[in-house]
Amino acid sequence: MGIATEKDYVKFFLDLQMGKEVTLYNFLNNEKMIMKGKLDNKNTNKERLKTGMVILDKLISEINEIGEKEVIEKYGR
Repeated sequence: MGIATEKDYVKFFLDLQMGKEVTLYNFLNNEKMIMKGKLDNKNTNKERLKTGMVILDKLISEINEIGEKEVIEKYGR
């Protein structure tokens, strides 16, 4: 996992150019679900996954507090 900050996650999402079909909120929730599944795998770096999940939780919380557009503006530039 090369994504280590909130800014990295938002930039990664923007670089995927999924248009309006997938929101940042949905993307983050999907990423979190995937990471939870990977935690069950014995051959994964659990600390990196846990760190990633903390970042995802922070971004999701910020979206709930200030809105998706504002989070994208905050971290996407």
